[in-house]
Amino acid sequence: MKKTAFVTGGSRGIGRAIVRRLAAEGCAVGIDYLQAREQAEALAAELRVQGHEALAVRGDVSDRGAVTAAIRLVEAEFGPVEVLVNNAGIAEQRQFQDISQDFWRHIFGVNVDGAYHTIQAVLPHMLHEKRGCIVNISSIWGQRGASCETAYSASKAALIGLTRSLAMELAPSGIRVNCVAPGVIRTDMVEVLGEETLSDLARETPMGRLGTPEEIAAAVAFFAGEGASFVTGQVLTADGGFIL
Repeated sequence: MKKTAFVTGGSRGIGRAIVRRLAAEGCAVGIDYLQAREQAEALAAELRVQGHEALAVRGDVSDRGAVTAAIRLVEAEFGPVEVLVNNAGIAEQRQFQDISQDFWRHIFGVNVDGAYHTIQAVLPHMLHEKRGCIVNISSIWGQRGASCETAYSASKAALIGLTRSLAMELAPSGIRVNCVAPGVIRTDMVEVLGEETLSDLARETPMGRLGTPEEIAAAVAFFAGEGASFVTGQVLTADGGFIL
């Protein structure tokens, strides 16, 4: 039976790779985006040409009504969501004393509240059917912390806490909740750091290179697949050994 997947922040970078991988695994995929409409629609068109089912939908994850409406559009097209990937996230370097309340709430609004909104939107069906898979995308900075990225690190740590607590709560209902914590992955989000910094980060990584979005997508696909049917509440760190 084909599963319906919903991927937030699915138009670019890690999200785009996750969408492609889940489609290749046989899922009908809802591609949630906020601003990158052209990229999301091009991705959906690409997948449809390949024979997959895909739909691009706009939904601000920090807006409960907006993202719930996006999920309902996907469910009307493909059926209830059984695989939810909370990938949408934002980051910005700022010293702690310069963090305003609005900035703090914005980071948490997307990175943490977004997951809260989407999970509550898909959970009733999962509970009724006693099956479902939720994968949250955290970060190594949520495990170790990062200077000048306090808000981002705190929000990603919150996702790990959400993952573990919710996994315990939902396990009796047959719903699995897991988390992937990427290291430094070559995407638009990190390209802004510049080649010198990226080279330094690659040298700090025991494997001697940055990760790829496709490698994170593979980790998500594992959690979403039947091979992980007895796996829940876990954090899979994919960082080339960066925080060993």
